[in-house]
Amino acid sequence: MVEETCKREIELEIPAEDVQKASDKIAKDIARIARVPGFRPGKAPITLVRRRFAGDIQGEVLQSLVPEYLEKALGEKKLVPVTRPEVDKVEFKEGEPLKFRAVFEVLPEFELGDYKNLQVQVDEISIGDTEVDKALEDMRERAATFVPVEGRTAQDGDSVLIKLTGTPAGGGEQVHADNIMVHLGSEETLPSFTENLRGASQGETKNFETRYPDDYPDPKLAGKTYTYSVEVLGIKEKKLPELNDEFAKDGAAAMGLEGKISSLDELRKKIRENLEAAKEQQQKTQAHERILEELVKLHDFPVPEALIEGQMDTRLERVVRSLAAQGVDPRAVNVDWVSLRKRQRDRAVTDVKAEILLDRVATAENIDANDEEVEKEIAILAERSGESATALRARLTKQGALDRMKSKLRSDKTIEWLYRTARIETTGKSEK
Repeated sequence: MVEETCKREIELEIPAEDVQKASDKIAKDIARIARVPGFRPGKAPITLVRRRFAGDIQGEVLQSLVPEYLEKALGEKKLVPVTRPEVDKVEFKEGEPLKFRAVFEVLPEFELGDYKNLQVQVDEISIGDTEVDKALEDMRERAATFVPVEGRTAQDGDSVLIKLTGTPAGGGEQVHADNIMVHLGSEETLPSFTENLRGASQGETKNFETRYPDDYPDPKLAGKTYTYSVEVLGIKEKKLPELNDEFAKDGAAAMGLEGKISSLDELRKKIRENLEAAKEQQQKTQAHERILEELVKLHDFPVPEALIEGQMDTRLERVVRSLAAQGVDPRAVNVDWVSLRKRQRDRAVTDVKAEILLDRVATAENIDANDEEVEKEIAILAERSGESATALRARLTKQGALDRMKSKLRSDKTIEWLYRTARIETTGKSEK
């Protein structure tokens, strides 16, 4: 039967003679260096030292004896805490046994279900001409050039070079900017700029009002209204390269395949191969996710609260890092971080359950990360960071991250093992 919670507590008692022995030793150590008024250093009577430094002596006794007896008790009971035990209900009286309680959480005990016969469904791979054409259009967009417009006004799709002065509503410091490029009609351009610059000519000045959304990334502008005076310095239109063999050669070079593709047909074939490979990897990743979902569904067990809290923090940190990577200061974003963290709880519980299950399956199937795999991963990370493998290993070891790396490799190997033993079905057909 599975216990309803992972919380455990044990009450311990340290014999009075052991307490007295530790107390005497600590008192003598303090007496040798203690400074007591009226006595030379180290010459104060031990009874006076005991009275004067009673709190310090008691604290030292607790620090020296409690961890020792707690570790011994945990070993005898075969309990492995996932968090540092909290010690409370301490009873410490001279001449009596030292009593205390330790509260902690452990990993749950449960029976593994039939993890060798998991069945999941994934989306079917389908790469057709439409997907290839879209990839080609994306390549054309990236290779586009912008040329000056002649004989017409600005229209959507153009890039307009402007000089602007902005005055905040209600007064305040003006904003000035020279040589700003505005892409008319694009998602990143405020609608007011597109609407007012559409139809403008080079040399023309436009005056209009703009209200910034409350969630605008720049906190200095968010929710504020500005009146702008905008001078059009120039207008450029986008020119896409023609789809021909010359474009195919340039596209191949951009893909790192210079000299290996000489025609548009060959480029289309290579794009299709790449898209299919990407789809297969996407399908495999999806299968891994659904295998873990199915594995969690098959098992019902309590999860240590400390691990859930840690995973909630991890998920929140990912959001913060994602914002920072986009150039957004997380402190300036109008987000209720406390509520956002709470909303991570259900997913955090699932994540922790999945990790516990992977660990149990790995143990049952003798799956582990060997030295060769660890060294290979270190070499990959070292190449990315520009460090030597030796220096990176030393840093990871010092930071305590090497064990986490091994654990991650072990989990990845276990997921792959489950993938090989599971039945993977796609819509309309089955494959393995």
